[in-house]
Amino acid sequence: MTTVKDVLNQKGRGVYSIPPDASVYEALQVMADKNIASLIVLDDGKLVGIMSERIYAREIILKGRTSFGTLVREVMSTRVLYAQPDQSVQECMAVMAANDLRHLPVLQNDELVGIVSIGDMVKSVIGDQKFSIEQYEHYIHGDH
Repeated sequence: MTTVKDVLNQKGRGVYSIPPDASVYEALQVMADKNIASLIVLDDGKLVGIMSERIYAREIILKGRTSFGTLVREVMSTRVLYAQPDQSVQECMAVMAANDLRHLPVLQNDELVGIVSIGDMVKSVIGDQKFSIEQYEHYIHGDH
């Protein structure tokens, strides 16, 4: 069973964040520069929200607000579900699917240790399946 810790060990634990008092424009600039779709919002090192391209589209564009004149804290999602390193990839995928989430912060003892995306979860499942198929093929062909 592959865990979130295994995924983080493979992809890395780097997390991009923004403070809640930054402008939405600043958040968008970081997302564009880093080629990512969401940012963790940290206030004095504590996870307080998440800002994503989806939030930008819904809360800024569709409501006629400006990204320069709006602070991240005004539009960020404060209902942040998270994973723990020992959770299985399947558990996280279920949470993400049930809650229509694309990104899941990973916390250990209330400390942010990484973030996983639905893409990371899918890659992990495909990798596990590929490994199983290879093992079955070796067994069938007598390579055991």
